[in-house]
Amino acid sequence: MPKSNPTEPYSPAPPKASIQRPWGVSAQQPSANRRSSVTRYNPATGAQDRQDAAHSTITVFDYDSHGCTENTYSSVEEVLHFRDTDSVTWINIEGLIRQEVLILADHFQIHQLTVDDILSQGQRAKMDEFGDMIFCLLPMLVYQSREDTIAREQVSLILTKHVVLSFQESVDPDAFNPVRDKLEAPHSRLRSGGTDALYNALLDAIVDQYFVAMESLALKIEQEEDMIMKSPNKRSLVRINYLRREVSAVRRSIIPVRELINGILKTESALIQKKTKTYFKDIYDHIIQANETADGYRDLIVSLQDLYLSQMNLRMNEVMKLLAVVTALFAPLTLITGIYGMNFVNMPELHTRYGYFVVLGVMLLLVIMMLHLFKKRGWF
Repeated sequence: MPKSNPTEPYSPAPPKASIQRPWGVSAQQPSANRRSSVTRYNPATGAQDRQDAAHSTITVFDYDSHGCTENTYSSVEEVLHFRDTDSVTWINIEGLIRQEVLILADHFQIHQLTVDDILSQGQRAKMDEFGDMIFCLLPMLVYQSREDTIAREQVSLILTKHVVLSFQESVDPDAFNPVRDKLEAPHSRLRSGGTDALYNALLDAIVDQYFVAMESLALKIEQEEDMIMKSPNKRSLVRINYLRREVSAVRRSIIPVRELINGILKTESALIQKKTKTYFKDIYDHIIQANETADGYRDLIVSLQDLYLSQMNLRMNEVMKLLAVVTALFAPLTLITGIYGMNFVNMPELHTRYGYFVVLGVMLLLVIMMLHLFKKRGWF
């Protein structure tokens, strides 16, 4: 296979058929899909492992310190001229179509490896530098309250001198709405900054959504803990295992982002100004906190499993205690009835007029005395 030259731009190629692989896979799906949920990225297939979106939405924010314009375009050819403008431009593509990505890559001279990463799925978060551009790929986690799930999509960000390109797999969910609101504000500090400030704002918006997603997990863990304390059952263990998978998926998604932000802090590229690195340092602190929170949730899941087992053992002990008390109560009664159930001829008590009632009274007295003794000892 011929090696690619890192300085050469990516040349468009005809689209290839691919299979879309979901992020979350239920237990009812075939084993092949279940295996794909464990290994979400296959380097052997690369960019082929994606199906084109039904349609794409191209939104452009072009702004400077004096004003901001927002426009939506139907084709990538209409946004190619923004490469040569002096204002700051944010081109956001929602819904990836291979041919459109290739056209943008050819015009903006995006490296072939970067294009392969953009068109891939389920990749680990990463940061690369190619000449006069910085590329970041990371997951976006958004909590969907209606479905009570955490949606995950891969986002690619490219920083150039005057343009920031962002590629999203779908229109919904979207964590960039706070950035749009800041750009539309008349006296926004973001509009007075350069492309590096916009790049920082986009990364910060994605990291902030990690905390919103993890708060939903924290609420689920607390609710499950309360349910286990009240009435543990077989479904409790199923829900615990589901929570463990969710926490594990979130943790795997956000851990590599720390290396990504650290790479931006260490870069010597002229695209990142020194004053902007302070804000990237703040994102780095946030992602460390997010990693620690995810680790804490993983420990909580283990504690939930221990709590479930403890509660089940406690319930079993209560049942065994009840059975032991009942057995202890009936043991002397069984002894008495066994004695007087023997078929000996010479048993004087059998001919006593009130013998039956005396025996019943003795048996009742024994039960009362034993119950009093058990209660005094705190057995129930």
